[in-house]
Amino acid sequence: MKKRFVTLSLLLIATLLLGSFAAPRALAQDKPIKIAIIMPSAKNDLAWSQAMYDSLVAVQTEMGGESKVELTVIENMFQVPDAAANAQKFASEGYDIVILHGTQYGASMFEIAAQFPDVSFAWGTSQDVGKEQGLSNIFAYEARAEEGGYVFGLMAAKLTKSNVLGVVGPVNAGDAKLYIDGFEEGAKAANASVDVKKIFTESFGDIPKATEAAKTLLSQGADVLTGSAQQVPGAITETQKAGKIWFSTDTDQSIQWPDTVAASMVYDWKAMLTDMIAQRAAGVKGGVAYDISFANGNLKIVFNDKVTVPEDVMKAAEEAMAKIKDGSLVVVGSPASMMEATPEMEMTPEATPAS
Repeated sequence: MKKRFVTLSLLLIATLLLGSFAAPRALAQDKPIKIAIIMPSAKNDLAWSQAMYDSLVAVQTEMGGESKVELTVIENMFQVPDAAANAQKFASEGYDIVILHGTQYGASMFEIAAQFPDVSFAWGTSQDVGKEQGLSNIFAYEARAEEGGYVFGLMAAKLTKSNVLGVVGPVNAGDAKLYIDGFEEGAKAANASVDVKKIFTESFGDIPKATEAAKTLLSQGADVLTGSAQQVPGAITETQKAGKIWFSTDTDQSIQWPDTVAASMVYDWKAMLTDMIAQRAAGVKGGVAYDISFANGNLKIVFNDKVTVPEDVMKAAEEAMAKIKDGSLVVVGSPASMMEATPEMEMTPEATPAS
């Protein structure tokens, strides 16, 4: 199988829930725009935090380097009060944009944003820009992880020989929930009788728990596994030891486990960040909700040619991606499907952690 990097036509001017992406360009301003990001895990976690950090560094380079974009990174902010203290510090020091990369930070962020109306704040995964709170200085962002989850579930159900799939879940919320729901939907669409076994560690970063979860799933007959968040390295290693297949999220984890990871769903935040910076430079301090998806080309799938996937499975995956992109297939968890299923329901973001 050839290695395919499915970009699905990267559109830097793309349709979003609100707003549109701007093309990368060097900033013409005299002083650098100051951005601080607070992350729940390490910038090299191979997952949630690294995807955003790598995108920020790439945008910084595209826009002219440190002289144009000054970037401050705070890692491993597991404790929300510590993250809030840092956010308040950056806001008081005159940073232009403060990013709190995790939905667990939301409540604190809203309080701080109200105190610093001239500072832009951003958070994900969410679509809540603080309108109900009367705020106009909040950007929000979300990954349509259910789309990649659906494709991987479909592939997994076609690849399994035991008819048992394993999911190592973190906290069942945010993009992790979207991904897992999509995975199960795709698996059942391909094979209604497949058994999707799920174990949630109730943590995003507990590698030992995730490792034990993978061992349990493997002992229960799972021969294709997946999972999300920064907890998964041990789980992928256990899958590798057992000679089974893994589907990855957030970053391309086939680089670390080339004989095990069949494909990775990659979060590319660059176009969103570029537009956010452009909005700020134009005087817009917030009020824009972004998403990354197959349709706008910023949710991507990297297929690994070192793991053999039959051509009929690849064809099914590509057809599913095309249908999701053109809207003829709507995966549960996306705004459209949720509204169709429960039109009376008010769309509100979850105030629980994202991966």
